[in-house]
Amino acid sequence: MRIIAATNRKLEDLVSENKFREDLYYRLNVVPIEIPPLRERRQDIPLLVNFFLEQSNRINSAAIEGFSEEAMKALMEYDFPGNVRELQNVVERMVVLKREGHIDIEDLPEKLYSQEKEETPVPQIDIDKGYDTLVSEFEKTLIMKALTETQGVKSKAAQALNINRTTLIEKMKRLGLD
Repeated sequence: MRIIAATNRKLEDLVSENKFREDLYYRLNVVPIEIPPLRERRQDIPLLVNFFLEQSNRINSAAIEGFSEEAMKALMEYDFPGNVRELQNVVERMVVLKREGHIDIEDLPEKLYSQEKEETPVPQIDIDKGYDTLVSEFEKTLIMKALTETQGVKSKAAQALNINRTTLIEKMKRLGLD
């Protein structure tokens, strides 16, 4: 018997946190296949769009002929945080709403082609404090946030910060957080 299972979680982490059974993990992890997110394989988008378009046309008795070059470019540039399912939903939505003809860029949901990118706010920093002081303040804030989010469990905070527990404890002592 073969079992094919998929997850969007890191099972290794869940096993180490005792949130997933280790024996089951090793039974399932015989031939792991990692598929990168759609934003890392944009070249697949036209193939997937055509597949979902044919499928959706058939299911919905529609006659969408395809996507304009501009619409396809917008799809290729969008990051698809919802991954392939989000792309599938966009294609199906377009088929259901338009029913026939070509999908143009203005038919797409605005978030897919809007040129207005959210600007990352620049934090207000008192540069006169000097580099070392600013770095220490940032480090202190980062460590306190990690500890808060992990209910004070240092090993989990260290893991969240991608440092080892000993390093975290040393930094806490140096910053007066012990």
